[in-house]
Order: sequence, then structure tokens, then C-alpha cells
Amino acid sequence: MSDRNTCVLASGNRGKLAELAGALEPHNIHLVPQSEYAVTEADETAVTFIENALIKARHASLATGLPALADDSGLAVPVLGGAPGIYSARYALLGEAQPDTPQKPSDADNMQKLLRELRDYSGEQRAARFVCVLAYLNHADDPEPIIACGHWSGLITESIESQGGFGYDPIFYCPQTGLTAAAMGKERKSTISHRSMAIKNLQQQLQQRQKSR
Repeated sequence: MSDRNTCVLASGNRGKLAELAGALEPHNIHLVPQSEYAVTEADETAVTFIENALIKARHASLATGLPALADDSGLAVPVLGGAPGIYSARYALLGEAQPDTPQKPSDADNMQKLLRELRDYSGEQRAARFVCVLAYLNHADDPEPIIACGHWSGLITESIESQGGFGYDPIFYCPQTGLTAAAMGKERKSTISHRSMAIKNLQQQLQQRQKSR
């Protein structure tokens, strides 16, 4: 396949690659991980999911000269001002004394911190949403990137009620299913999750753009 049909994924995560590659194949776009080109990780210096996704996509596109796709995602709790937000993966470290080279906190550490922050809140005050942003660039200086967003609304439980999944899945309760994200299983989750919504939105925008050419 020629480079004009190749898109670099701004991640080396094979699970993410498999999920997103299938979404792009119908649009004649072949997705490859940035690790295939020895692209380093971008410094995520922005304060929003959209900006960080764009930073990662531009970094990968600039390094390879190819179109690029990046995602940025996390959990937002309105009553906490949107936290953990872009810091979802390292939430437990925020406000803590950190060593020169801090270790990435475990999922359990992050969940326990969030539960402590929400201990004085109940009911709808514990509302939360998972957010996923996908940014697609035709080239590093693309003035019209495709920005696809997906949201998944739910509630934070008062304790860790189930095992499985990853991240905040064990404490994210989905009223639509009556289950936590961890308890519903990967297959069911993949039909309603924030990432699946973002992928559908990306496909729609790619289709519209291809029709307008």
C-alpha cells in the first residue's frame, strides 16, 4: 500500500491500533503505529483533550510526513471541576510530593483518590462522563483537522464494586445497563463506550469529506 493511503497512529498501543484500524479500513486508510517509524512520545502540554490529541497527531505527522491519528481520553467529574480530566492516568499523583522520577500510579490508586474526593457527595452529584477525542490530520500543518468526540455518561459508585476492565471501569456505573463498565464486559462496553462513539463520529466525518472531494 502506498504512503498516500497510510496513516500513522500516535500510539504504540496494539489494542488501540486494532480497534481504530478496523474503523479506517472502509475509508481506504491503512493505520500503522508510530513505533514502526521510531516516533517518540509527544509532550502533552495542553489542558484539554482536544489540544492534547492535536499535539500528538501533529508530532507523529511531522516525524513521518504522513497523515496521523491520535486520541486523548479520560474521566471528567463536573462537581470536581472536570477532574481528573487530562490527568486521569496520573490522578493519584496530583497534589502529592513526587520523586524526581515518579512512577505511574496504579488504577487502584487513582480510583481510591477519586472516591476520597467524592466522599461528601451523593446521588446525581456523583455524575461523571468518560470523554474520548480523536484528531485526524492529513499533514502536520493541516488547517482543517477532523476532531471527533465521544462521551459516555454515568455515576461514580461509592466503592470499588467489581473487578475487570481498566482505569476507572470498576467505579463507573452506567444507568443504561445497570452495570459498572467493568462488570458489563469488553464486548458490551465496546458498543456504548466513549471511544466507540468517537469512532462512529470519525467515520461519519471521513465519509462526508470523501464525498465532497
